[in-house]
Formats: sequence, C-alpha cells, structure tokens
Amino acid sequence: MSHNDSALALMAGLEPGMPLAGAAPAWLTDAHATTVSQLSTTREGEVAEPARGLIRDLDVTAFPGRTGDGSVTWWLVDDSDLRFVRSELDGERTRSRLLQDISSELLSSLNIERCMEVTAQMAAQHLADAAVIIGAGAGRTLPVTWATTGGPVRQQRIAVDARELPGLAEALAGFPPVPSRWIDPQLVPGWVVPEEFGDGPACIGSVVVVPLPGHGLPAGAIVLLRRSEEAAFTAAEETFARLFAARAGAALSAARMYADQTHITNVLMRELLPPSVQQTSGIDFSGRYAAAAAAEHVGGDFYDVHASDTEDGETFAVLGDVCGKGLEAAVLTGKIRNTLQALLPFADDHLRVLKLLNSALLNSHHTRFATMALVSASRVGNRVRLRVTSGGHPAPLVVRRDGQVEEVATRGTLIGVVPTISASTAEVELQPGETCLLYSDGITEAHGGPLGDSMFGEQRLHDVLAGCAGLPAEAVTERVHMVATQWIDGGPKDDMALLAITAPRSAHLTAVDGHTRGRFTA
Repeated sequence: MSHNDSALALMAGLEPGMPLAGAAPAWLTDAHATTVSQLSTTREGEVAEPARGLIRDLDVTAFPGRTGDGSVTWWLVDDSDLRFVRSELDGERTRSRLLQDISSELLSSLNIERCMEVTAQMAAQHLADAAVIIGAGAGRTLPVTWATTGGPVRQQRIAVDARELPGLAEALAGFPPVPSRWIDPQLVPGWVVPEEFGDGPACIGSVVVVPLPGHGLPAGAIVLLRRSEEAAFTAAEETFARLFAARAGAALSAARMYADQTHITNVLMRELLPPSVQQTSGIDFSGRYAAAAAAEHVGGDFYDVHASDTEDGETFAVLGDVCGKGLEAAVLTGKIRNTLQALLPFADDHLRVLKLLNSALLNSHHTRFATMALVSASRVGNRVRLRVTSGGHPAPLVVRRDGQVEEVATRGTLIGVVPTISASTAEVELQPGETCLLYSDGITEAHGGPLGDSMFGEQRLHDVLAGCAGLPAEAVTERVHMVATQWIDGGPKDDMALLAITAPRSAHLTAVDGHTRGRFTA
C-alpha cells in the first residue's frame, strides 16, 4: 500500500506496504475488497461505485480508480460541508412544507376557538411536547388553550397574571421574544402546564415564549414546553417557532376581526331590521319584510308599530320606502325610524308628523327621499277604527269580510323632496275579520310571470287579497308575500314590506263592576 501526504493526515499510522485493514476504517476496507473482487469482470474504462463513510468524524466519499498495473487507487474526498448544506436544505424544505400546511390548516376557519385549538395542536405536534396559547383580550381574564403531543386539547377562560412567566407580558404586548435560555423552567406557573404534561414545573426542561403578531395589534402569545429529558430548544428551532407564530397570529387576528365585524353587524342589524309585531290593544298586527338581496338582510323598506301609552289611546303604525336599496338605504331608514319615534307625541296629527320629518330630511346630507303610510288604530267595541295618511306612498288596501277590496282614499307628497308638502287623512272602520294592508311598491312592481317580464301589478294584488277575506293578519301577509315571491321565481326584485292590521274575531268582556275598562279575548 502507498499513500500521499493528505491521506496520511486523514488516517494517521499509514505506512507504505502495510495492509489497508491496518489503518483504514472497516467500511473502506470492505469497499476495497469488493472492488478488487470485481476487477476480473470489470472492463477497462468502467468506474466502480464509490463508497461513503466516516473517518475521524468527517463525512468521506471514496472514489476507486484502476491503475495500469491492475491495482486500485482510492481518492478520498471530504464531503462534510456538502452533506451539512444538503441536510440544512432538506430541513428547510421540510419546514417550508410544514409552514404551508400550517397556513392552510389555520386559515381554513374564521372561528377564534377553532383557530386556537388548531394552533395548539400543531405546535404540540411539530414544535414541542406541549403548547399553550394565550389569546389577546381586555382585563386579566384571557382565553387559554392547552395541548400536548398526542393528547387532548383543553380550552378555558381564566385569570392570567402575565408577570408570573418571564417573557409572557412582553409577548402579549407584541415585543420580540426573549431567548429560551433566559427563562428558568422552574419559574413557570402551574396554570401554564397542561394536566397531561406531568407534575408541574419540575418536569419542564426548556421553555419558549413567542408573541403571536396580528394585524396592527398582538393576537396573543404561545408558550412551548419540552420535558426535562428532551434536548433544549436550538436557535434554529426558536426561529422556526417565530415563523410558526407569525402565521398563527395572522390567522387568529383574521378570525378575531371577523368575529368583531360579525358582532357589530348583528348589533346594527337588530336596530335596522323591522321589529316583530303582534296583537296590540286588541288589534292584530302582522309584518313581513324581504330585502332585495338576501345576503344584505336590510334595505330601504321598513315598518314600525308603536303601542299607545294609555289604554284607550291609538296605536301608531307606519310603513315606508326609502329611495334605493342595500345598506345605504337602510342607514337612512334607521334615521327615519328614530325620528318618527321621537315624533310620537305628535302622532295624533299625521300631517304635522310628515312635515317635521320632511324638514329633517331636507336638512340632512342625504339626497334620498322616502314615501310612507301612517296609521293610527284604536279598538272601538269589536271594531277597529283607523286614521290613514299617505305621504307619497301607495294607498293601503282594505279587505272586507265578503272579499271586496277597497283602496283607502288618501294621497300625499313625497317626503324629503320639496319644502312644502300636503297629505290627506282618511278614516276607515274595520269589522271583525277585516284587514287593512300597507305594502311597498316592491310587491306591485315585482317582475316575473311566465316570461319573467310582467309586473305583479295592483290588480293581481287585489285578486290575492280577495281570497284572504276573514283570515288573520299573519295569514294575510304570509299569503301575499308567498304569491309575490312565486311570481318573481328567483329573479331580481326590490325590497318588499307588508303590514297587515286586522280587527280580530274576538269577544269583548265587560268589567265586573261595569265601570272599568274590559278586555278582549282572542
């Protein structure tokens, strides 16, 4: 055996003529024996397979070569740096795929609790033996999620003192994380350690506290725990934890923003949607409303029923239509409803109410106008007496007990267009079982039919109401709305609003003493 100086530096003790097995590692000796045995079957120019192994903690690749005298020469190449780079590259690819999977999983839900659950599960599965997610919030009570590798996920809202765990207060405030070596595992408070993890802080070997960055505001913090027998977190693992936290924080922040917007929307919707109406002061009321776009829920049509403060007073009802559709029209609708409620002390004078409302609209920044029908209803014996006024709105219809449909003789000016308006008030009396229907033009102007281009029209509405004679208020609005919807058959439509006022088929009970007010039974 012969060698050069580089081989001698790599394998001390080499001497010319000594057997290879005397100085070379076993893997190189075996590779040499295999190569020599194959010399008889190897054609000239063919190259044998290289061998790989460790020499003095170095990754070495040995390439065999055949000399002219038939002996084998081994060229040894130190591949330690190359293999390290390849290993790092493979690890980075694995981490990148993992981050993609994490992002997809986290962004699949806009539910805050679900996002916290998934974050804790994936962190315990890929980053540590246990993970604790502390959500953002006001006050000391915060949502906390615990998870262990292969264990269950537990969620609870508890009182949290962030100062008990080093680095947690800073993480919840959005500051960069402190290195894990700065955190003494024995200082971890008991509430952080999951029940399935072990016996409190004594079983913790390493801790990482990382902030969950959100959109403008911190989304919380994540605490990663490893058991005492496990290796401590490396710098690369802490860096990966921050990358994980960035994606989890973005998902949690998006879920929180969605929850906040949903809450705000629901609160506003409750104020903008027409109320649920029922029998008031012995008079049956029923309302129906459908926005032009089902996804918007609100629009420019509205109705309200305001009961009287006194037993013998009039119930004030209104149905209106604001120019336009969607949220913009709904905003003005809400303002009109609030204004009308403020004008209830003047409800006995419909024209005055309309004039005051007209002045309010003209003085606002809105350029939209509105139409509406006002009704003051009172029970007189078993009959219902109505005072009806139209402010540019389609005249209400009355359905008599014999099926005859009458149009109330009231006319008026649009509200919010000109400074001076006029309106006429008509009086109507309903016998038991008779109904006065207020409706918006979304009913009569609904386009549909066999070819989809015919208006529902007033005559068709009259015919439908004629078949509703004697029905209670709720049945009347349900019938009209159903027929109009079937006429449209899924096509485009305007906002629809209906308000039925019915004199119920009921008996009036006189007070026992003959002097105090009696009551009505359904």
